[in-house]
Amino acid sequence: MRDMMGMMKQAKEMQSKMKALQDEIAELEVTANSGGGLVSVTLSGKGVLSGLKIDPSLVKEGEGEILEDLIIAAHNDAKGKLEALMAEKTQALTAGLPIPPGFKLPF
Repeated sequence: MRDMMGMMKQAKEMQSKMKALQDEIAELEVTANSGGGLVSVTLSGKGVLSGLKIDPSLVKEGEGEILEDLIIAAHNDAKGKLEALMAEKTQALTAGLPIPPGFKLPF
């Protein structure tokens, strides 16, 4: 029974640490570029596009498709960076816990 109480205490501590981590991640911002810095995208920790900068040299008639591709590339790069940051922070938090490989935490 004593082990069960210890596990419950650990679970409660983990829950509060996860909440703190979620709050910390929500405050993160990641910026990525494409086209050699001509397009810049900023994402919030929740993956919301919060900033977009386009070099004026790209805003020319007939080049809309190129611009769209660059925006998508910058967004995907920023999202990848954000996911890597989240994985790094989650791994640090769960270090030493017996979590099965591939198990995704609820965020």
